[in-house]
This record gives sequence, C-alpha cells and structure tokens, in this order.
Amino acid sequence: MDGQAKQASRRPEPRIEGRVSAAGAGGQGKRASRRFPLFTRDTARPEGGGRAASGDAPAPARQWPLLAVIATVAIGLLLTALDVFRVGTILIGVALIAGAVLRWALPDVGMLAVRSRFTDMVTYGVLGVAIVLLALMAQPRPWLEIPFLSDTLHRTITT
Repeated sequence: MDGQAKQASRRPEPRIEGRVSAAGAGGQGKRASRRFPLFTRDTARPEGGGRAASGDAPAPARQWPLLAVIATVAIGLLLTALDVFRVGTILIGVALIAGAVLRWALPDVGMLAVRSRFTDMVTYGVLGVAIVLLALMAQPRPWLEIPFLSDTLHRTITT
C-alpha cells in the first residue's frame, strides 16, 4: 500500500445524523428523503403499514384492523357452512367494505396495508361490493332483481 492509501484508510467514516435510508454507493448511509425515488430499487413498506397500536402492546392489539376483518370473514364463512348462504356471503362482502373504510380512515392499519392506500381501498371496496351484490342476486328467490340482466342473459343465450 502506498502512503495515500494508508492515510485514506485511517480517515474516520463520516457520520450522518438523523434518518438514514439504504446504503449509498460506497456502502455508507445517505440521508433519507420523504420523496419517492424515480426508480424503485427495493420493496418498500406500504403507506399506512405501520403498527395500529404502540410497539409495547401485544401482537393482536397491534394488528386489530386485520383481525377485525378476518374475524368477520370467518363468521361469514361459518354462516355459509351452516347453510345460511346469503347472510354469510353478505357478511363477507361487508367485511371487505369495512376493510376499505379502515384503510381510508386510519393512518396505520398494520398488515391490512398491502399496497398503496388508494389501491387497497379500491380493491377491498370493489370486491366487497361485488360479493354483496352477487349474494343479493343469488338464486333461488333473489333479494335483488335487476331486470336488464335477465334480458341480457336471454339475448346472449338465444343468439
């Protein structure tokens, strides 16, 4: 090693105070920015994906939004298994709609946050509404009848 290399190796590493994101080019930490990068190089936690309760709370309390949705879906599946099909599937759809509302209303929802807030809300909401509507229109004796759907079905089958 020459003299400059020895001197450079003895130089203390610069310390970066405050928030630090992933390592920079030389393996050193670089200052974090609140702006999203132009190109994504790694998987980031979804916005709102923090704990729903403080870190010293037990695990179920930290994930209460997800557990509430899962418990409601489980009750709906149980009702469906007990031959109360329509009420059970409506309950499953309502649980998904409630998940969309929780995702919208709460800043941190724990593991209920999977993607961005907007994508989660749209996904949970659309699937919940679709399940509720299909449960209401299920045969026999549907609770909701949409006249143009049966006309469309008859026209599609006869042509």
